[in-house]
Amino acid sequence: MDAFSRTFLPAAAEAGVAAPLATRHLAVIRRCVQPDDSAVLVTRCARPDAPQSGDFLLVLTTRRLVVTRESRLFHRLGLHLNANLRHLAHVAWSTDPRDGTTELSATAVDGVRERFQIRVARPDHLDTALTRLFTQSRRSVSLAA
Repeated sequence: MDAFSRTFLPAAAEAGVAAPLATRHLAVIRRCVQPDDSAVLVTRCARPDAPQSGDFLLVLTTRRLVVTRESRLFHRLGLHLNANLRHLAHVAWSTDPRDGTTELSATAVDGVRERFQIRVARPDHLDTALTRLFTQSRRSVSLAA
C-alpha cells in the first residue's frame, strides 16, 4: 500500500468526512497526487464567493492542493483545483474563533484567486499544518532559485 492510500482515509476520518464521501472523490483525486505523497488534510469546504456552486472536498498533501467538486443537481464529480504548493502565490488563512471556520485563500498559476472556507474540529491543528506546509514550500522555492 502506498503512502497516499495509507494516509487518505485516516485524514478524512480525523476531519469528520464520511468514508463513502471520501472514497467517491478518490478517483478524481488519485489522478492528481503521486503515490508517495501523504495526505495531511482531507475535509469538506465551501467557496464563500459561490455558495450555491456545489459541494467541495479539499485535499492537502505534502506537495499539492487538490479540490474536487460535486454538483448539487446531478452529483457529478469534477476537479476544481489541482496545484503544486510551490506554484501557489499569496497564500493566506485566518480562523474565525466565533464559529471555528478557517478561510484559506491562494492565487493559482493562472492568476485566479481561490477562497475556501474550512470547518474542522481543531482549528489549531489546521493552522499548524498550513504553517508547516506553506513555509516548507516557500523555503524549497528560494533554495531552488
